[in-house]
Amino acid sequence: MPTILFTAPYMIPFLDRFRPILERYGLEIIVPDVEERMEEADLLQYAGQFDGAICGDDRYTARVLEACTPRLKVISKWGTGIDSIDQGACHRLGVRIGNTPNAFTLPVSDSVLGYVLAFARRQPWMDRAMKSGEWQKIPGRSLGECTLGVIGVGNVGKAVIRRAKVFGMELLGNDTREIEPDFVTENRVEMTSLEDLLARADFVSVNCDLNPTSRHLINAETLEAMKPEAVLINTARGPIVDEKALIAALEKRQIAGVALDVFEVEPLPNDSPLRGFDNVLLAPHNSNSSPAAWERVHWNTIRNLLKGLGIPAGRQTSEVLETSEA
Repeated sequence: MPTILFTAPYMIPFLDRFRPILERYGLEIIVPDVEERMEEADLLQYAGQFDGAICGDDRYTARVLEACTPRLKVISKWGTGIDSIDQGACHRLGVRIGNTPNAFTLPVSDSVLGYVLAFARRQPWMDRAMKSGEWQKIPGRSLGECTLGVIGVGNVGKAVIRRAKVFGMELLGNDTREIEPDFVTENRVEMTSLEDLLARADFVSVNCDLNPTSRHLINAETLEAMKPEAVLINTARGPIVDEKALIAALEKRQIAGVALDVFEVEPLPNDSPLRGFDNVLLAPHNSNSSPAAWERVHWNTIRNLLKGLGIPAGRQTSEVLETSEA
């Protein structure tokens, strides 16, 4: 009987919904205590005990994968990003990876615009002042007066650009690949170099994947290239931003503000200096929050698991899952 290591933190609270479906396909379930993710040492404790995994951002390193194979056949990732999984080792060891591309485009892009509006119109700071007894008219900016730079013009980056276009923002984009000319023309976005984008943008939104070329893409040098009145927004992956360099830039007031939904270490340590800045907005890796999006990802994650285990995704499988979703 195949056994599943079930560690996706967004699914565990609703395990009573999923357990009957998995058991219907003859799957046993191991459910560890997970706060945010399973680290390498945590996963090694279960090496050789499971045939498939439903996971979040667990650290499936080469060491873990080598210890878990040949029994492990599939890792079904809840969500889109698979940067926490050693894809080369999976390919070498014959472990299939499943995910849900374009899973959270809408809520993440909404979150980016929420941060842009918060900093431009200064609502959080006016609210704070009012509640402390101050009647202070803090100057704000219209988005039509501002330039937005989007680093990574993929699904989320495109959605951010479409939303910002409605507000009349000047739009700059940067990507390592050529972006479709019709999208560029239709949305009046100027594709440019990273250096030019940083020098001109009032808001810089990080929306690229985490990979060897993007790790610490935002560092001391690139932060210094930004305008002093600029705001950095990262809703992509924490390690794209060098947090030590970011903290140093904030201490020197090199930039005007930061919004972070993701961090190099998650959960963000209680003693992180980022918690002490008045011009920093923080969120607990939650820009993907959307009941409808989560529901789609839940069931697609199960489909990917069954497919990776070789359980026929035929009529019976589809009917069971569609009935469960309904």
